[in-house]
Amino acid sequence: MKQRIIADSSCDIFEMEGIDFISVPLTISTDERSFVDDKALDVDGMLTYLAGYEGRSYTACPNMEAWLQAYRGADEIFVVTLSSNVSGTYAAAVSAAALYTEENPNAKIHVFDTLSAGPEVQMLAQKLRQYVLQEKSFEEICQLAEAYMKKTAIYFCLQSFHNFAENGRVNKAVAKIGGMLGIRIMATASDGGTIEITDKCRGDKGTLKLFLEKLKKAGYRGGEIYLAHCHNESFAQLISDAVRKLYENAKVKIYETRGLCSFYAEKGGILLGFERA
Repeated sequence: MKQRIIADSSCDIFEMEGIDFISVPLTISTDERSFVDDKALDVDGMLTYLAGYEGRSYTACPNMEAWLQAYRGADEIFVVTLSSNVSGTYAAAVSAAALYTEENPNAKIHVFDTLSAGPEVQMLAQKLRQYVLQEKSFEEICQLAEAYMKKTAIYFCLQSFHNFAENGRVNKAVAKIGGMLGIRIMATASDGGTIEITDKCRGDKGTLKLFLEKLKKAGYRGGEIYLAHCHNESFAQLISDAVRKLYENAKVKIYETRGLCSFYAEKGGILLGFERA
């Protein structure tokens, strides 16, 4: 029996120690070029190109064939996708799963709709790894993972919402606020998996204070935090230091966003996924 964990590329990772893992890439495009969000992508080169490009830019989810290719050869498959309410990725993964199990009746596939993106996608994938390595049954892993999704949340603070607005993810009036006089916009994933604007803040000091307030109010009491940034490692480290000072059992993982998350976070963006008590 071959077990496999699969996630779309919003998870920002390409391998897992001790686990058969596949990242299925989304694509970032303009009318002139396309960038596949895989391990070979030059993220800095993509961002530099997009910064100087004046036309439209957009993203596309993996098609059914990409998911089928990822499923092939595995018997028990756990799939993690970004929110079904901001992308067709989940729907394509589910359709491919139905076709794969029809062709392979003994195969089992569970597709998890995180109703989120980025850090929460990676957090669930890593939790699935833990359960698989503990040799839990397929059914138990699915049950535990579904319960775990209810215990995580995300907040993100961006200097620009331009790409979100251009792709219909937020109101363009909101996007115009971001970046004005140093104003940043903080948002979260709603219960339905859409983007919910929560606050405006200014500068690192104000943003840090707001992040800490949001963590406390949302029920963070220590534990896992996945802190992703787009060209803003110094501020990510500042947040990490402040969290560790307040919560002695905090476990903070800092990493840089890859293609899809970099496209939407834009330069300076911070995405913070965390466990609630």
